[in-house]
Amino acid sequence: MPFGLCNATSTFMRLMTEVLKPFSGKFYVSYFDDILVYSSSLAEHIQHLTLVFQALREHRLYLNLSKCEFVTHSVYFLGFVVSHEGIQADPRKVAAVRDWPTPRTLTEIRSFHGLANFYRRFIKGFSVIMAPITDVLRGSTFSWSSSQQESFENIKTALSHTPVMALPSFKKPFRVDTDASGVSIGAVLYQEDHPIEYFSEKLSPPRQKWTVYE
Repeated sequence: MPFGLCNATSTFMRLMTEVLKPFSGKFYVSYFDDILVYSSSLAEHIQHLTLVFQALREHRLYLNLSKCEFVTHSVYFLGFVVSHEGIQADPRKVAAVRDWPTPRTLTEIRSFHGLANFYRRFIKGFSVIMAPITDVLRGSTFSWSSSQQESFENIKTALSHTPVMALPSFKKPFRVDTDASGVSIGAVLYQEDHPIEYFSEKLSPPRQKWTVYE
């Protein structure tokens, strides 16, 4: 497929979805040209890979061997490290956040906020910790005080100690813990006491006037 066509991305994604549709939700996930095949055992993995290879070959789709990894216990996928233990933040991206210099402009704040926000699911109370920086982004001029610096350092520390989040099993029950304050709401999705994802959101001024039950 030629590069640069306005519909190339969506067309290719639709093709991959259709070609590998029989395996979706069973042992395969993909995002554009990134394909992840997961299995419970080596023998099962070989069978799954064979099925995927056959489907690709039938539709004349070919893999770049230099970009492939086979029979591995962990893999980098879409900014995360996925393994039998669960999902964790890519340590290379975490290092980039940890080494980020103090922002000097609104553009630099937005860049830091965007990267940190990508991993908010790993940080309990992310929106509360990030609130002073988020407040600055709502304005049109750069402002940086001790509260923003404290938020900046706390986010970097939190990202340096993110937990491994459990992989969900739809054969087991889930548990959701929720909390709310005058300025934010939060929740944790658990399975067998292992966190799967953290959620937090700072409330807008109108929503801060609602009762906790709302």
